[in-house]
Parts: sequence; C-alpha cells; structure tokens
Amino acid sequence: MTNPIRFVAVVDIGKTNAKLALVDLFSIRETAIRRMPNRVRRDGLYPHHDLEALWRFILEGLTELNRETPVDAVSVTTHGATVVVLDADGALALPVPDYEHDGPDELADAYDRVRPPFTETGSPRLPVGLNYGAQLFWQQMRFPDEWARVKTILPYAQYWSYRLSGVIAGEATSLGCHSDLWNPWEKKPSSLAESQGWVPLMAPVHQASDRLGPILRDVAQATGLRPDTPVFCGIHDSNASLLPHLLANRPPFSVVSTGTWVIAMAVGGQALSLDPMRDTLVNVSALGEPVPSARFMGGREYEVLMGSEAVSWGEADVAMVIERQAMLLPSVQAGSGPFPHRASAWVNGDDLSTAQRYVAVSFYLALMTVTCLDLIGAEGETILEGSFTQNPLFARMLASATGRPVRVAASGGTGTSIGAALLAAPDGARFSEEGRVIAPEPAFAPYAETWKQKVEG
Repeated sequence: MTNPIRFVAVVDIGKTNAKLALVDLFSIRETAIRRMPNRVRRDGLYPHHDLEALWRFILEGLTELNRETPVDAVSVTTHGATVVVLDADGALALPVPDYEHDGPDELADAYDRVRPPFTETGSPRLPVGLNYGAQLFWQQMRFPDEWARVKTILPYAQYWSYRLSGVIAGEATSLGCHSDLWNPWEKKPSSLAESQGWVPLMAPVHQASDRLGPILRDVAQATGLRPDTPVFCGIHDSNASLLPHLLANRPPFSVVSTGTWVIAMAVGGQALSLDPMRDTLVNVSALGEPVPSARFMGGREYEVLMGSEAVSWGEADVAMVIERQAMLLPSVQAGSGPFPHRASAWVNGDDLSTAQRYVAVSFYLALMTVTCLDLIGAEGETILEGSFTQNPLFARMLASATGRPVRVAASGGTGTSIGAALLAAPDGARFSEEGRVIAPEPAFAPYAETWKQKVEG
C-alpha cells in the first residue's frame, strides 16, 4: 500500500541562498527550514556553482529533517538561467557556470546571429549568461574537447532531481525561462536547439509534477529516508511561486515573487506586445501555459543600497520623504530590468537619515515593480510573496501606485517551497489564498506619479 504524502522535503536553491524546507501538505506551511549561502567557486575554467557543497547540504538537511519528522516525498525548485551538461557516465562534462560570469559575452555577436527571435521563444536577449543558450554556445565553442563528451543537457532543477533519483528528465518551466531553448506556444525545443544539434542531447521533457521514481539507494542510506520515498521532477522557482496562486484564484490577477530577483507575472491580464528590451519575457507555468512576465534584481539592489541590517522607521519618515519628494531613479543594477541602460540617480536625496533613505529605497523598489506590472498588462489583485512581504512600505506603495489591492502572502516567506511541495500533493488538494490585503493610499499617489514623470522624462 502506498504511504500517503504529507511531509514533503523541498530542495530550494536560490541564487544567493540554498534552502531545504519541510512542507506539511495538510496545513500548506513550512514546518522546518535549513539554509546555507550559495557561494560561487572561482577556481577551474570559469566561475561556477559549488555543486558538491550543495549536495552535502542537501544530504545533511534531509537527514536532519527526517530525524525530526519522517519525510514522505522530495521535490526540487531552483533559480533559472542555469544548465548542466553531463557525460555518458552521468558526471559533469563541464562546470556549471555562474550566470553572472561574462564569458558568454565574448561570443555575443556570433550568438546573436543564431539565436531565435523573441516572437518564437518569448525570451529576451540578456547579458552574460542569463540566456543559458548563450552559456551552452560559449561552452561548445570555447571548450570543444570537453564539449565532445556531452551526452545530456539538463535544466538545473532537474539536475538535482537526477542526483536524488537517478532519473534524467527535462521540464518546461525550467526550459522556458529565458533560455532561448524553448518555444512556449508550440511546447517544443526552439530552432536554436535544433540548429546547434542540442535536441538529441536534451533530456526527455516531463511534467513538473511527474513522479520520477524513488530516491537512490545511496541517498536512502545516507539520509535515513525510506527507500521508496518518491522524487518529483521539480520546477523553476518563480513558477513554483506562481503555482499555489493558480490553484487558488480566478484571473485576472498578478503575482510578484521577491528575492534576489523581483518577478512579476500576469495571469489573465491585458493582451500586450511585450518589449524584450525591457526584460519582459514569457514564462511557462506548471500547467504548461505561457505567462507574460517582467523582472529586475530588486533584492540585489536593496542589498547594494541598504546592506543587511534592519532599519527602524516611522510615519514621520514617510511623511518627510513624500513631502520632500526624495526619490531614487533607476537603475541600480545595470543591464537588466525595465530600465537596463539607465544609471541610478537621487532626486532631493541629500542628507537623508538612514530611516528616510530606507523609505525612499522601498518606494523605488515598489515603483520599479509597478513598471514591470504595467509592461505585462497586469490587472486585478496583486499577490505579493517572498522576502519583500516583510517590508510594509513596499506593499503600501505597490497598492497605491497601481490603484489595485495588494494581498501579502500569509506565509511571510518565499512561496517557492510551497509551490514545489504542491507538485507532490494528491489530486484535489487545494491551496487557499490567505494574507492581509493592503488598499491604495491616496497620499502616496502623487509621489508615484512624480517618479513616473521623472523616469519617462
């Protein structure tokens, strides 16, 4: 008899941090969490992800979680723009590049001549390795001896599913995240994958919710998990964040997933022509449907501007920033986002206190997010999840500048783990949308309008 699945261990690897979360499918909440920094190694051929450090963290975390609460299943979610190439033995043929490494830019002109148009893939042309087709092209050209050993091209989330289960599988949310390798409308590999001879190397495409198999015997022995513990195929992180809301809401609505990247996704909004020059793209949902999306590196920008220390602020600081019209204009992180070619600048920003600077930065991040939502035709309620749920100023300005309510996810954390865990949920399992609702504040609207005018000017 098959054991019922209640407690799902989710391997959740973000660009900045890796997390292992235990999710209770009965209450739809995280009951235990383990974290580690996700550091990039600088040795070898080029900057690359430290897969073995992450693997040790995964095994140790599974052991600890299972010791406290027996794990019924394992699911995976990871950041995008990352791809793994394996040899015939299933080992790495080349290190997994850090997508911020500029190596692929060496061949940018040659790559631009072969990559498909935005109309085919919904994938904008991005710098460095943010199109992982550019990573593969660069690896193929620069390291031909190593490339000759490549037998499998595997999305990052499914690499970890492979390490856990031994089953090689591809998956559309991972392939469809600005990789240049996927046609989201025809649900097949792109012309780039065909012209470069990569299609025979691409792992067979599965649904994110497919049960690949039980964990490997070595994993069971190392962690104490039952040998029949199932491993699910896995999902790209922003689409993991979207999945619970797809199950709980009727369109139109939008989801803003926040972390290192702020990802805005519109479901059932206005049909607009997306502008690939402004970091809009088409994601593929866990249900296999195209989702207009836009993004910027909001979490990274906040770290650059404010560091990691908590900041105390009050309504007097908010009033001062609004009255003074102290504002930050884009972009702090160049090369991506809705204003990729603009340099950031302060307006009336001299002599701000730390608290006032925090207010202005929070408003800046919210208004950048509003721009993203406008670019993708978002309508209806905005659902906010991820790290920015801890910043009430962000949510207040987001609601005020859009003129639409913002629902702050009740979990207060990232929705990626919940979404990945729901891949293992039995048929009929439902996610109920909860969280406090933030209404627009008229006092914030003039500030938002001034910011928009200055940016457009």
